[in-house]
Amino acid sequence: MADTAALLDDLRAEGDDLDALVAGLDPSQWARPTPAVGWTIAHQIAHLAWTDARASEAASAPEVFAREVEKAAAAPERFVDEGAAAGALEPPATLLARWRAGRAALSELLAARPEGAKLPWYGPPMGVASMATARLMETWAHGQDVADALGVHRTPTARLRHIAHIGVRARDYAYAINQLGPPKEEFRVELVAPDGALWTYGPPEASQRVSGPALDFCLLVTQRAHRDDLALRVDGGEARRWLGIAQAFAGPPGAGRPAGSLAGAAVAAAHAAVSPTADSDGPGAGRCRTKRRGGEA
Repeated sequence: MADTAALLDDLRAEGDDLDALVAGLDPSQWARPTPAVGWTIAHQIAHLAWTDARASEAASAPEVFAREVEKAAAAPERFVDEGAAAGALEPPATLLARWRAGRAALSELLAARPEGAKLPWYGPPMGVASMATARLMETWAHGQDVADALGVHRTPTARLRHIAHIGVRARDYAYAINQLGPPKEEFRVELVAPDGALWTYGPPEASQRVSGPALDFCLLVTQRAHRDDLALRVDGGEARRWLGIAQAFAGPPGAGRPAGSLAGAAVAAAHAAVSPTADSDGPGAGRCRTKRRGGEA
């Protein structure tokens, strides 16, 4: 069973790391474009504040959240962008204060929920631990957008394990959202953690296998990087197909971005410290890019 208190500590730490990136920016820098087309740094933080607010409603006022679900159903291709755009119009200091207050409130609400409680969401209901993990994943992913916009290298942490866990567990969802039947067999995933440890998922004898740096896998499943820019080794045709559709977030699949669209210091630096296995299908150049699409993390 997940340690909810530890998860919430990690969620707070992830938010604090991103906060440190944006706290000292002047107003003009908040308007800097990120690799997500049409989204500035302000849009990225506004989106996180908006989603934290929805999660707080799910935890404390499900009837209010139900109305938000109705709004989303009426405009499925726009509601995420509209929420970010509205928040991005606020003065940066106001937006930053709102995001800080919102993530603190959400952490308190999740900590107070009873063990086994389920929270409504845009898809199936989520347990408290799952909600905390999802918020961490999204904070990290949008933090990558901000870091790329600022040209900042973020040091990978052990918190990547939460994101990798979601990415592996969401395998069948990725197939379903792409209108594909998920394979019956389990896959083996072996990831090198930032400290050099090995994180493993699935049976050791599985013929369909993915391996490489945990950072690369997390960039792929949050769709912040194209697989051709990452040092992930894949064995087996079905595993190869999965890497082309993998996503760790709820929402419809998008077109993605072309390989090599952004140089990424994060991947290059991580590869300098941990020598990954080269991608069996390509050079694994270690470049990173980001993307955004409706409904994504």
